[in-house]
Amino acid sequence: MRAYIAARLATAILVVLGVSAVSFFLTFLTGDPAEIMLPPGATAAQITKFRAEWGFDDPLPVQYWRFLHRAVQGDFGISLRHGQSSLPLIAARLPATLQLTVTAMLLAIALAVPLGVLAATHRGGKIDLLAMGVALFGQSVPNFWLAIMMILLFAVSWGVLPTSGRGGWAHVVMPATAIAINLTALLTRLVRTAVIEVLAEDYVRTARGKGLRELFVLGRHAVPNALIPLVTVIGLQFGYILGGAVVIETIFTWPGVGLFTIQAILNRDYPVVQASVFILATAVVLINLAVDLVYVWLDPRIRVA
Repeated sequence: MRAYIAARLATAILVVLGVSAVSFFLTFLTGDPAEIMLPPGATAAQITKFRAEWGFDDPLPVQYWRFLHRAVQGDFGISLRHGQSSLPLIAARLPATLQLTVTAMLLAIALAVPLGVLAATHRGGKIDLLAMGVALFGQSVPNFWLAIMMILLFAVSWGVLPTSGRGGWAHVVMPATAIAINLTALLTRLVRTAVIEVLAEDYVRTARGKGLRELFVLGRHAVPNALIPLVTVIGLQFGYILGGAVVIETIFTWPGVGLFTIQAILNRDYPVVQASVFILATAVVLINLAVDLVYVWLDPRIRVA
């Protein structure tokens, strides 16, 4: 197990380094930050001074090494737009993103598990067709289109939900639903397939042969074993949810890391963009690592060589 954890940690570090390197070098393809941040009438001397003060006159590999050296110490540089350290600016918006993504994840699980179980236990029936229809709709509809339609319906036409911002539970309903719809569709199909496979196992037939009630067989034997693959998929989909949150936060003006990153990209605020990508990539990699370890713990059939 120790060797497995060490190997996964090494892989995680390489992934974070790769993502940070790509994002770091790509940000400089959008233009010269000195020419963007300084007023239009800035002289060549002012541009040169600005580059020297912020370290933009160094070669990109040198700047990247300096970024990594500071990042491991928790220093991601000073925001060009706000004039403050990038990390506290991102940390202040992280709770909003976590609230949105966790709510969307819980909503997707709460809808997908019962839908998938009902579809599996009524295979080929009307409930199965209805559940698969919902899943097909969820996988076909882009979340940004659904977000716009919900705003037009629930906020503009009916006026029952706020159009944007963060406040009470009413503010999180539409953005969380827009993010959760695709994940609900995926998890519903996964749960249905897993339950169908488990119901065909010998130990389930043995439990039924003992005269146990069908509800007890499902709750005690079938569903817990069918949900094991769900753990892995949830971890892998966390990165997708964060990616979807960037778009949804922008549509609903949700004050999270996603909206802040989009604003930083538009403002060419390189330190904030690099810090956001580095932090989000690290979070996704660590969650996937934790899911791998939990999966090994949940399923005793898995042995680590």
